[in-house]
Amino acid sequence: MNMDLASRRKQSGFTLVEIAIVLVIIGLLIGGVLKGREMITNAKIKRIENDFGGVSAAIFAYQDRYGVLPGDDPAASSRFSGDWRGSDNGNGNGNISGGWNSTNNGDESRKLWKHLRGAGLIAGPVDNTDASYQQPSNSFGGNIGIDLNLYNLSGHNIVFGEIPGDIAQILEARGDDNDPSTGSIQSHSSSTTYAIDRRYDVAFRQ
Repeated sequence: MNMDLASRRKQSGFTLVEIAIVLVIIGLLIGGVLKGREMITNAKIKRIENDFGGVSAAIFAYQDRYGVLPGDDPAASSRFSGDWRGSDNGNGNGNISGGWNSTNNGDESRKLWKHLRGAGLIAGPVDNTDASYQQPSNSFGGNIGIDLNLYNLSGHNIVFGEIPGDIAQILEARGDDNDPSTGSIQSHSSSTTYAIDRRYDVAFRQ
């Protein structure tokens, strides 16, 4: 009886081989999770770059078709189907006025999105609800907007709001000079570096 008990005690627990197998499986799982996160992050970064190119292309296409900038178009309300008001027209002065993150549908920076939707250049409703004027969201949850002479940039700029600092660093490294206060990619920060624990509104020169 005592010998059987001793034998069972010797057989209980994990062998070194079993422990090694478990550790390998855990390592593979952790590696898979980390790789998955990396792939998701890379896809979000690529979407930022694609959205910049897509919005720029839509604005240039509108200007090429109608000879005016979207948002600034003084005849938009008579060009497209949908629900339009005279107040949806711009003033035609060649500039898109209003802040990139404006919530005022009377600002040209908001009208721009309705004009692009009316022209079929981006998806969305064409009516008198806020959704027609609403800025699209970027892959990190902030808005995409248009602004004029923002930060140290001249002309019209495309802004991506609420970008994590580590992602802003990558965007700078891939497309500019790594300095948030100079070059063709800039942020609202006056610092010369991005802090990874902060979020930034990042502007791209169009």
